[in-house]
Amino acid sequence: MERIAIIAITKNGIKMAKGLKEKFPTWEIFAPEKFSDDDKKINWYNNSTTIKIKELFESNDGLICLFSLGAVVRLISPHLKDKKTDPAVIVIDDQAQFVISTLSGHLGGANQLTNDIAEQLGAIPVITTAADVNKTIAVDLVGKDLGWKIDDDSNVTKISAFMVNAEKIGVYQNCGVKNWWKNKLPENVSTYSNIDELKKSQSKGYLIISDELINDNEILENAVVYRPPSLVIGIGLHWDTTKDKIIEGLDASLQKFNLSKKSIARFVSIKKEKDVVGLKKVAEEMNIPLEFFDRSDLATIKTPNPSKMVEGYEGTASVSEAAAIKSSGGNLIVEKQKFPPDLTIAIARIQE
Repeated sequence: MERIAIIAITKNGIKMAKGLKEKFPTWEIFAPEKFSDDDKKINWYNNSTTIKIKELFESNDGLICLFSLGAVVRLISPHLKDKKTDPAVIVIDDQAQFVISTLSGHLGGANQLTNDIAEQLGAIPVITTAADVNKTIAVDLVGKDLGWKIDDDSNVTKISAFMVNAEKIGVYQNCGVKNWWKNKLPENVSTYSNIDELKKSQSKGYLIISDELINDNEILENAVVYRPPSLVIGIGLHWDTTKDKIIEGLDASLQKFNLSKKSIARFVSIKKEKDVVGLKKVAEEMNIPLEFFDRSDLATIKTPNPSKMVEGYEGTASVSEAAAIKSSGGNLIVEKQKFPPDLTIAIARIQE
């Protein structure tokens, strides 16, 4: 969380805010000007708290309110949009006895922030989200700290309800960090080694952790699909290969081998004397990291499809396959795909 604001509207609240800032130095304090003691560490405001809280709600990732829960609810309610964009809101009472997660507990991070603050203050954290109080899996948070993306969030609420009501949940995973749930899985959750087993399990809902496209609508109806960043795309190309050619080859390769674009971790290639503009543009537009290797590093990698011609031009018998293997530390799942005359693509899966 980058931007967190503390708002205090009483003298005691301002004192508490100063204590919080000592523990969390990057947080900003806001308080009414009528209480000003010229402390430069505090942003004193002379407009109403109603106006100020709207401004802070819209410009911060987290909002710490040091006054009553009822007042906070009334002040923020006109500005609520949805849980994907609303900031975390935490309320702390005037004696710092309770730290209350009020809004955006999961996606916004209010629950974690509540625990962090309560630990520092020696206060009682108050968290009411069902997954947390029942000590079960928060469906909307699975893999979030690992960079996983939810493919389609339309089923999150439904599967969350199945989870907290201890309905039978089946899990299938073919990539990504295996110990994403650091404790023993809840009793209502079972894992399966393939989609067919998952389908036969008679589970009420499914968590699917995969970089493969799932085309079974019967499964998808009651599933949340997570996309770990597991695919490394190795690219061999000329200095003038165009952005459009690369995207065309990438889409064709992913579609042919039933892989999700949302699971791309990075693009990798050979280091050339000057940037390949087309590749750089693709990486920038897709917001995917780009990694380069020296030819000497690639030349030592054993690949299934080495080329004497490539070796003559690049000084290594493989670019796309070798780069994908080296960067992933794993195995090729898509051998070199050729898009003559100036592009090859290979895909490896990261082993975790």
